[in-house]
Amino acid sequence: MLLLGITGGIGSGKSYVAHLMQSHWGIPVYDCDAAARRLENDDPLLRAALVKAAGPEVYDARSGQLARSVLARFLFTSDENAAVVNRIVHPAVQRDLLRWAEGQAAHLLAVESAILYESGFDAMVDRVIFVDAPDEVRLLRAMQRDGASRSQIAARMARQDSARYKAGAHYLIRNDACTTTDELIAQIAAIPEISQLQKL
Repeated sequence: MLLLGITGGIGSGKSYVAHLMQSHWGIPVYDCDAAARRLENDDPLLRAALVKAAGPEVYDARSGQLARSVLARFLFTSDENAAVVNRIVHPAVQRDLLRWAEGQAAHLLAVESAILYESGFDAMVDRVIFVDAPDEVRLLRAMQRDGASRSQIAARMARQDSARYKAGAHYLIRNDACTTTDELIAQIAAIPEISQLQKL
């Protein structure tokens, strides 16, 4: 089994690249963000740890679902609080990823993560694909997608060490404002581990 890591800064288009890998080559993709959201509600050990860290109000009493606004307030109170949550969530996602990978029949798998390096997932993958785009393009994409202000997205971008992510990658995919889907597909197809696969 070979595991490819897909990462990139906010608004780079990494999710679309992951989608193309799945739809054109049938590569199973594990979405770390989606998995974390699912596990925060469904994993009993994770739930118990979040309650212990942030208090019982972190889960809505009526729905039983994670109260994301409560968790966000806890996270942004201090760097230590954010670190505590990361130490709870990241290992749970790693365990889930391993279970998922063991259940896959394909020999080439991919994992999409915005925080591949911060979470330690880079140590779990065999190759890293970095999806890159100019800052202004990323900013505008993220503003449109999230309905957020320029300053909000700029603050999120500032917290990401994209230069370090890029330097640590094995493969670079350029996804600027002029990149067509066909050009993205051609870049993905040029990755040696993928070029050996038959296109769907």
